[in-house]
Amino acid sequence: MNKQVLGSLLAMIATLLVLEQAVYRYKKAHLPGAKWTIPLIGKFKDSMDPRLEGYKRQWASGELSVTSVFNIFIVIASSNEYSRKILNSPTYAEPCLTSSAKPILLKENWVFLHGKVHADYRKALNVLFTKKALSIYLPIQENIYRKYFKQWMSDPTPEPKPYMMAMRDLNMETSLRVFTGNHMDDAAAAEISDKYWLITVALQLVNFPLALPGTNVYNACQARKVAMKHLTAAAASSKRYMAEGNEPTCLLDAWIGEMIQARQGSGEEEQRRVLSREYTDHEIAMVVLSFLFASQDAMTSAIVFLFQRMSEHPEILAKVREEQYRIRGGDLEQATTLDMVDDMVYTRACVKESLRLTPPVIMVPYKTRKAFKLADDYTVPSGTMVIPSFWDSTHDATSYPEPDKFIPERWIPKEDGEQVLADKYPQNYMVWGSGPHKCIGVQYASMHLAAVIGSASVLMDWEHKVTPESSETQVLCTLFPKDGLQLKFTPRAPPS
Repeated sequence: MNKQVLGSLLAMIATLLVLEQAVYRYKKAHLPGAKWTIPLIGKFKDSMDPRLEGYKRQWASGELSVTSVFNIFIVIASSNEYSRKILNSPTYAEPCLTSSAKPILLKENWVFLHGKVHADYRKALNVLFTKKALSIYLPIQENIYRKYFKQWMSDPTPEPKPYMMAMRDLNMETSLRVFTGNHMDDAAAAEISDKYWLITVALQLVNFPLALPGTNVYNACQARKVAMKHLTAAAASSKRYMAEGNEPTCLLDAWIGEMIQARQGSGEEEQRRVLSREYTDHEIAMVVLSFLFASQDAMTSAIVFLFQRMSEHPEILAKVREEQYRIRGGDLEQATTLDMVDDMVYTRACVKESLRLTPPVIMVPYKTRKAFKLADDYTVPSGTMVIPSFWDSTHDATSYPEPDKFIPERWIPKEDGEQVLADKYPQNYMVWGSGPHKCIGVQYASMHLAAVIGSASVLMDWEHKVTPESSETQVLCTLFPKDGLQLKFTPRAPPS
């Protein structure tokens, strides 16, 4: 290469780098954030080891702030006002989760749709979270809880050991069996559970964006193919089972049963409209895949922190046990019912408070579809990743005095019927999101968490080994204690 060609090439590279900085500065405008972006990679190094403390510093820098990773310009909203505005403006912004989400979860997945098509999916899926449907799921869940609790209590290891991944396994098996029942054999369920971790790793906020062999995104796409193969087969099996007139035994059966009834003219007109169309096995499998994504890591995080908090607050765990013994009438073999879950007022308050204190999902990336005037003095450019964050909302001292303390009583109804302070600010409880893409499975998730910690409290004792990393938070797709939650379980004597 002669000097003239080399000089031209270097000049072109320099021009592109200057242009990159100029575009970044123009988009940034007056918002807080680095004055210059590292060429090409931006904050990629920081994103490889994300820390909650780093996110807190970013949120504290302003209600809106900016960063850049791999030349992706990002606007981060920390305030409740701006976060809710993003979530409730589907005309201007749509969920993208991460830049790798669509290749992994498939771009045609209902979670990425918007407008009427997305709304129709939600209406069709609402039937899966009624009292009738939840009553099908609860016995499945409890059988799995007790299976894992027995394993944990019989572990011969004398010292506490990390239980984060064991709780993930409990949660994955619960999800798969609730969703697919016996339409998936144990080998297929085990393969999905094993490979799904590859999807978790690849759905962190930042990953190398191309699905090249050996990358996290490539590995996740291969894992998704495996999951979709088994989920598609399960959908076909459920269709055959329900066509024979059987009673539903899982979520797939419940949904397909509602479809059959809608085609036969049952239900309200709008419900018949959204349910009576023919959903393909592939479409049904994509819905279940999205449910796995929504439930797996977030609910595992919630379960992990519930166990940790109960060990840190024995006086609160004692109140949970007292309530559980009373509801169960001292009969620990009695099956948990929906009515019993409804009576778990204190247990459900503990769940709600733990989710507030450490929301499993601290932000949900969106992408602007067109220029979005988010603030009076700032318009987010089209094609920008814009991220509503939930931490400041759930730690707002006005609605939650002493916001960093675990106080379940802040959710307990007052005897005189007066509304408690926390309930006066529902807009701040952003645990489930907001707007047209708000979590559809709130009732299921809340029931799951109350049932698992309620059953655990009366069946087991657990010792928590506190380490220097117990109070440090690891950020994957969701939040986890950095030491993996080190516990030792032992059987609990029944009440006298």
